[in-house]
Amino acid sequence: DYTTDLHEEIKRLNKLNGKSRMVAGYCWNWISKNDYERRDIVIDSYRARWNLQKYDDSWIINPNSVNEVGCIHTCQGLEVEYVGVIIGNDLRIESGTFITDPSARAKTDKSLSGFKKSLQSNEVGALKKADELIRNTYRTLMSRGMKGCYVYCTDKKTNEYLKSKLS
Repeated sequence: DYTTDLHEEIKRLNKLNGKSRMVAGYCWNWISKNDYERRDIVIDSYRARWNLQKYDDSWIINPNSVNEVGCIHTCQGLEVEYVGVIIGNDLRIESGTFITDPSARAKTDKSLSGFKKSLQSNEVGALKKADELIRNTYRTLMSRGMKGCYVYCTDKKTNEYLKSKLS
């Protein structure tokens, strides 16, 4: 399972100096918030927990956080040496173009709060705002690694598309 391998590689790189982390787009509900034993992010055999709430703003620098997955809210303005990014189904390739899908975001994500209501009153504006937010989420996540960024997409076509663009 590539996602498990990716997280293991991030843990290996983290052993060098404690500056590597896993992050993901907010496509999985935060069910471990009130039940620490549960895992939020499940992809094939990969099972991971979102960042622990007890770390507050220090998630990215906490030594134990390498075992978790951070989100956009925990890593803004902070950088690590290597970052592993999981791109969820909210950003995928269709007919050679990246599209965003707000419906693929987690229900526990507050960044799209009010989206459904806005969709009814101003569909174009709501979709544009959601598109910008989703794209900015991944732009931010992928720019956290100063020395390197590893990417895994849950959508197989998107994975293949990105691989084809690497030289």
